[in-house]
Amino acid sequence: MDSIEKRLLEQVADLHEMPEGAYSLRVNGALREKKDSAHIKIVKKEDKPGIDIYIAPGTKNESVHIPVLLAETGIKETVYNDFHIGEDCDVVIVAGCGIHNCGVQDSEHSGIHTFYVGRGAKLKYVEKHYGEGDGNGKRVMNPTTVVFMEPDSYMEMETTQIKGVDSTVRTTNAKLGDGATLIIKEKIMTHGEQFAKTDFHVDLDGVGCGTHVISRSVAKDSSRQTFLSHVSGNNRCSGHTECDAIIMDEASVTALPQIEANHIDASLIHEAAIGKIAGEQLVKLMTLGLTEKEAEEEIISGFLR
Repeated sequence: MDSIEKRLLEQVADLHEMPEGAYSLRVNGALREKKDSAHIKIVKKEDKPGIDIYIAPGTKNESVHIPVLLAETGIKETVYNDFHIGEDCDVVIVAGCGIHNCGVQDSEHSGIHTFYVGRGAKLKYVEKHYGEGDGNGKRVMNPTTVVFMEPDSYMEMETTQIKGVDSTVRTTNAKLGDGATLIIKEKIMTHGEQFAKTDFHVDLDGVGCGTHVISRSVAKDSSRQTFLSHVSGNNRCSGHTECDAIIMDEASVTALPQIEANHIDASLIHEAAIGKIAGEQLVKLMTLGLTEKEAEEEIISGFLR
């Protein structure tokens, strides 16, 4: 990898080189390399771009990394990755996309990730998006996540977009079986003229299943954000969706949390809060010796942590 690719890899996967375990590395629109482990198999799709990842039942304390790097201007791709998580697993999947665009053409990555989480399995999924480059071409990322959870499974999904993405539409659709739990944690920061839209839709179909959707975002300059969430309680279940946003400068934020109870024992809650940084917070930090800008950065860092 050259220096640009190494920097992108570090930003989206916290890696300085490819790991010892299973991984797949996609660079500039093509699968560059992949590696299996004893319990994790990665198979390149034959009919369309993407991979199938098979994690054997009972696999514990293993991880798989699947970073995507775009370091050339003008690349536009849609990639389909399917994850088959066996019963009684306990694994971590680390994904992410980094775009370096110093040209005049737009670069775009759309990843469609479908998860089949087996009975009793436990999965942590981490996804980071990052953009850089001083060209006029935009850096566009449109991730779609589809989740099917079997009884008593657990999935925690952490998505982060903090820098450099000009436009993104992030879509998540999930269906939960009996006793399944889905936790979604989202962190987004936009600046300049950037646009970010997230759209969560969770169907709580199983008896005793539950979800908790949490979004934290900061909108600066003239950027725009839209948060949509729809939680449908179709059985005895529990659901909670919340959006907290800090708005600055001339930015705009729209939050539309929605809950739908289709069963008498569905317990659903939604919350949304949008506001500026409190003046007393700034004053308190500035009395400790920070400038106003440093105080703002410290508050934002803590909010998105």
